[in-house]
Amino acid sequence: MANLRRTVQAPIRVYRKFISPLKPATCRFYPTCSAYALEAIEVHGPLKGSWLAARRIARCHPFHPGGLDPVPPAKGHSSGDKPVQTT
Repeated sequence: MANLRRTVQAPIRVYRKFISPLKPATCRFYPTCSAYALEAIEVHGPLKGSWLAARRIARCHPFHPGGLDPVPPAKGHSSGDKPVQTT
């Protein structure tokens, strides 16, 4: 699974390293869409993380106010750090 995550994240890392520096900073959201995508794939896996990233990119248009938009925590995790213990 880790190899698949890295494979899905590779084009995003290439974009951040080579393409993004050539463009002016115009992101409406924090974190940026590429940072959001990397984190979403890391937290939720390649399939759901890619879906969340695509939804985020679809919201990036002049009629959306933008702002703070963190990656939602994974199910079963309180803050994404430690699993929730159920008894």
